[in-house]
Amino acid sequence: MKCRQCQKSAVIKMERHNTSLCGGCFNLYVHDQVDRAITENKMFDHGEQILVAISGGKDSLALWDVLIKLNYRTVGLHLNLGIGDYSERSQKKVEAFAASRGVELIVHAYQEAYGLGVIEIAEETARPACSACGTMKRYHFNRIAMERGFPVVATGHNLDDEASRLLGNVLQWQEEYLEKQSPVLSDEGGTWARKVKPLFRLAEREIAAYSILNRIDYIVDECPMSKGAKMLLYKDVLNRLEEASPGTKHKFYLGFLKRQRSMPTAPTVSKPADLHPCPSCGQPTQGAVCSFCRLMQRVAP
Repeated sequence: MKCRQCQKSAVIKMERHNTSLCGGCFNLYVHDQVDRAITENKMFDHGEQILVAISGGKDSLALWDVLIKLNYRTVGLHLNLGIGDYSERSQKKVEAFAASRGVELIVHAYQEAYGLGVIEIAEETARPACSACGTMKRYHFNRIAMERGFPVVATGHNLDDEASRLLGNVLQWQEEYLEKQSPVLSDEGGTWARKVKPLFRLAEREIAAYSILNRIDYIVDECPMSKGAKMLLYKDVLNRLEEASPGTKHKFYLGFLKRQRSMPTAPTVSKPADLHPCPSCGQPTQGAVCSFCRLMQRVAP
């Protein structure tokens, strides 16, 4: 198998693009896709400092690696969820990556902050673990970014993640979530940090190949809390469609974005409405109290 660009031996075949690439050309492809996502969607520029949410998995570490190589100013943020050995191994992967590249890393540990990990918090509040985790992550990404002066938070959501989320929202006709399903969530005039997803043009398989090719040491295990999550079911359905018809995920999600942006009333980025400070923590919310504070109010003292 030869590289379609330079005729060297190819390391990956990408059916959705009907092409094969060698290691060097594949790295250029990944960097170009991320750069295109950033530029076309006006995510951030080289003058801004970016807080990169780092879990220890392949997607977030690959994103951080690419942003560093594209000469963006980055700082990593790792949330230690307090899930026993899984969280400890995840943190070690992140710390080793940051040390090897000489970049700054912020670590926030739930056990130290609240005396409980996310599983215990979910049990105390009778919430599904993934739901409680998502609420806490979104809160801490924004709070830490705002407190430390980061205008933008970048996460490692890839094409598979976004297509699966879109499928779930369409199947349940969750219009309020469909309106927010954009690679960029506005900062609403500085009310909160801008949220961006620079990997949305890249498939999960491509990011895994990039991580292996660039010797990025990431935690391979799935999060123990993800077992039974509907998102995994949606991913499996889309993987089957992709195998039968390469490019399905790309056409589904990017086609949705194209139509969303072409609508006369559609904004170029998703914007939350009616935000005001939470009376408990001061973070922006649309409710009487923010979702994080509502969650923590249910945790037994």
